[in-house]
Amino acid sequence: MIDHRLHRLYRHFQELPISMRVLFTGTLLAIGMGYMFALIYVYASDAGRDGNPALTVEDIQMSYRGSPDGTKLEAALTGPMSAMLSVGDRVEIVEWINDGAGKDGFESIVRPIFEKNCLDCHDGSNPHLDNLDGYENTQHVVEQDTGTDLFTLVRVSHIHLFGVTFIFFIVGFIFSHAFIRPIWFKSAVIFTPFLCIAADVSSWYFTKLFAGFAWVVMISGGLMAASFAFMWVVSMYQMWFYTPPKFVLDTDGQGPASP
Repeated sequence: MIDHRLHRLYRHFQELPISMRVLFTGTLLAIGMGYMFALIYVYASDAGRDGNPALTVEDIQMSYRGSPDGTKLEAALTGPMSAMLSVGDRVEIVEWINDGAGKDGFESIVRPIFEKNCLDCHDGSNPHLDNLDGYENTQHVVEQDTGTDLFTLVRVSHIHLFGVTFIFFIVGFIFSHAFIRPIWFKSAVIFTPFLCIAADVSSWYFTKLFAGFAWVVMISGGLMAASFAFMWVVSMYQMWFYTPPKFVLDTDGQGPASP
């Protein structure tokens, strides 16, 4: 049995030295900027696949399951890559695909379009982008679109799991110094992103089997972003502009201090 007062582990931001608050502030600013660019990248990568400029559940389904109505190249031309080519060039490429995607048509029609608009990025130098340099390399993008392949999902999964866990550990640790009641709500906000990343990554694979899991991807991503925004704003506000109740500063959180 412990018969003496334990050291209070919880410290509000206002009890921390200013150097630590500056460190936390710089960390939140950098991570916040990184998270914003991550959201922009997700939108730019997936939005518009279904012809709607907004990011929709159908976009998520097409990203992981593929498009049942066309090839991978057609999906890109009508989605994220639509702004890179003129309408006339897109029409010529689609007609070439519909005519059987032959080599003669590629050399006379498609290759000049790719050289003008696409090969700066899709020349094979980046392993994460489709190689459009040459007829043989182009064949894999004019086959039926089956969505993101399993190897790519596995590669991206471990990157996301490690990276997002690291990010939310830092943000959650900083947020743990905020005064939020009830405590179960504070704990739920901290834990939600970890639950969401597990649901998100798992649903990438399940979406390939059942399209309805795209809703889980969408909802878990939204909850993750909402949790991040809440912890970021509350931490920044309480770090510099908020004074916690007096009992938080004077007690161990369980009652008045012993004399």
